[in-house]
Amino acid sequence: MKLPGSSNMKCKVCNTRKPRRYCPGLAADICSICCGAEREVTVNCPLDCEYLQEARLHEKPSAIPPEQFPNQDVRITEEFLREHEALLMFLGAKLLEGSLAASGAVDGDVRDALDSLIRTYRTLESGLYYESLPSNLIAAAIHQNAQQAVDKLRKELSEKGAGGIRDVEILAVLVFLQRMALNRDNGRPRGRAFIDYLRAYFPHERPSAAPAPLIQV
Repeated sequence: MKLPGSSNMKCKVCNTRKPRRYCPGLAADICSICCGAEREVTVNCPLDCEYLQEARLHEKPSAIPPEQFPNQDVRITEEFLREHEALLMFLGAKLLEGSLAASGAVDGDVRDALDSLIRTYRTLESGLYYESLPSNLIAAAIHQNAQQAVDKLRKELSEKGAGGIRDVEILAVLVFLQRMALNRDNGRPRGRAFIDYLRAYFPHERPSAAPAPLIQV
């Protein structure tokens, strides 16, 4: 759609071409070429931007061969995912919650948080406890939000006299989320394709009562 008065204006980014659309990330009018080139590269695009949403439909994330995934020793089957669907939904929602709460968070921050959470749960598997927080402060905030949510859930389950959640199960779900995050990486420095995916599939509010499948007796 042509912008009112755009004939005498120039794109805010290139200062050469005529603007064709309003960029909410820059709060300025820009041309379509700069929109495509700078989207999630130099511009922090709001997730509800209509042009970003349209671009998502045509994005081709970098496809990583399964054999190149980290944590190859963690085997995740369809059966495991079905049996632990509630735990997957819970952790995915908490990752989303932490990402939306951390100002400026991008997919790279979420991947850093997942990496540190996985390292933490690997130490727990060995019988030790060492919380491996990332030096990236945004990723650290996402990590802590997820870890605190798990601790709270475990406390609720204990107070109800229900069975707990094993560290090995949390580790496997975190590794699965890590693989999803890597598969949806669009290669842009400020990309949030994975956060967008979490928004679509993981509700970030949960009832006060723990989901039944998380309770093992």
